[in-house]
Amino acid sequence: MPLPRRTLLHTAALLAAAGATGAATTTAAAATGHGRIPHHAISIQLYTLRAQLDEDVAATLRQVADIGYRSVETAGTHGLTTAEFRTILDDLGLRATSGHSDLEGDVDALIEDAHTLGHRHLVVPHAEFDTADGWRAFADRLNEAGSKCRDAGLRFGYHNHDHEFAPIDGVLPYDILRRRTDRRLVHFELDLYWAVHAGQDVLALIDAERDRIRQLHVKDRTPSGDMADPGTGTMDFPEIFDHARAHEFIVEHDNPTDALNTARVGYDYLRKVRW
Repeated sequence: MPLPRRTLLHTAALLAAAGATGAATTTAAAATGHGRIPHHAISIQLYTLRAQLDEDVAATLRQVADIGYRSVETAGTHGLTTAEFRTILDDLGLRATSGHSDLEGDVDALIEDAHTLGHRHLVVPHAEFDTADGWRAFADRLNEAGSKCRDAGLRFGYHNHDHEFAPIDGVLPYDILRRRTDRRLVHFELDLYWAVHAGQDVLALIDAERDRIRQLHVKDRTPSGDMADPGTGTMDFPEIFDHARAHEFIVEHDNPTDALNTARVGYDYLRKVRW
């Protein structure tokens, strides 16, 4: 019969006080269900700061680093070459662990840019088609690109909005992508706001594809349905994070009123959140 939570917490405290081994302490922490996001797993999608980056890349990235971020997800290089952008990141102690790129260009060139920027993940940020066949053909293209990325040492994924959860020809585009793409080649970057905005149960989405949902876009939602900074709205992030097996937790706001404040609020929330 499971021990009461209070008993487990008391046991963990006694182990720590007695100088128990690291393995025993880890086991006790796991038993109580405690979790937190490692510092290196907190990132920000730089699309949030696109207006500031268009004005001054170096100054904006310095502010991101000063907030405490060590990882970012790119969405273009704002007039700089990939090498120039990487130099600024390196000087500030930032890593562009992930990047958004569409499939309109040559995949080999995208991979080369990803390597220059230091990406581990390359993610398609958006696609939209009027027919189920269009989505099926797109899924096949994702597989092809994913195969090339795997050979190049990159993980390849797709980022959702809300329209993937609206039926087309009697089927959800998201389901087409889930079923037609190869799980060894294509993962999902689940945008939590857009999934909830589309009426989806994100816990059920995670249950269906837990091992494939490697990245989470963390953006909150007001009671009226507007986008909000992480931790300031109605989303139950602790429950979601406890459910997921994500490797990156990425702050984002599509249209922030104060982008740097969004970056700061999101970072502080992800550093402090526990479950």
